[in-house]
Amino acid sequence: MEIIELLKALLLGFVEGMTEFAPVSSTGHMIIVDDLWLQTKDFLGQGSANTFKVVIQLGSILAVVFIFWKRLLSLVGLHKMEGTAPGRRFNLAHVFIGILPAGVLGLLFEDVIDTYLFTIEWVIVSLFVGAIFMIIADKFGPKKPSVTTLDEMTYGKALKVGLIQCLSLWPGFSRSGATISGGVLLGLDHKTAADFTFIMAVPIMFGASAVSLISNMEEINMSHLGFYVVGFVSAFVFALISIKFFLKLIARIKLTPFAIYRMVLAAVLAFIVFL
Repeated sequence: MEIIELLKALLLGFVEGMTEFAPVSSTGHMIIVDDLWLQTKDFLGQGSANTFKVVIQLGSILAVVFIFWKRLLSLVGLHKMEGTAPGRRFNLAHVFIGILPAGVLGLLFEDVIDTYLFTIEWVIVSLFVGAIFMIIADKFGPKKPSVTTLDEMTYGKALKVGLIQCLSLWPGFSRSGATISGGVLLGLDHKTAADFTFIMAVPIMFGASAVSLISNMEEINMSHLGFYVVGFVSAFVFALISIKFFLKLIARIKLTPFAIYRMVLAAVLAFIVFL
């Protein structure tokens, strides 16, 4: 492939890695960078372009596994987390309970979501509505959080966060934006809410990516392999940077600055689309 095309893969990997786990909507950024600017479907074909977006998402998932490997291994009994109080341990049941509501609704209403909500206009609206929700979480969440580590999570709180995560089925709302905001409103501190969000992301994103990859298997073109590899590695590296930076930042600046950024992004998208 030509160098300019590989640079596009690098850029899209950067966009995916930097925005997938921040509460700013990777969907909104992909619309601006790819759908409205780079338009990779013009030289990859629509099917191969869709497959590429799945491949780079897998790169982002790998970054989560890399950062949270100890916690993930502890979920299956292969690692003991230090400082865990007897009888209080974050486990697979918390993760399953957290991902179940969105998983069920996503399967039931997948066609409706794809048909009616996966448009630029609805993404613009969801970017703004999600920003308002994040500001509400910062303003009305408990001043003294009752849950400051994952091992203090209850099954009830995991279920409630999972129910709130259903908002992220609306493209552009942002899964991390919904779950972190919901967690904060339920008494989790920002860092713990982010940790829970990222760990839930592994089975959610892996499952969704696997289904999408299988359904688009016939679209994989070996001549595009270099494009896929560059995008995958780029997404992995930049997701590593993004997650580590975000986990430090969220505890300090909370959600409101990200909400303001989302409003600006919605305005930019509206300007591009409607003017």
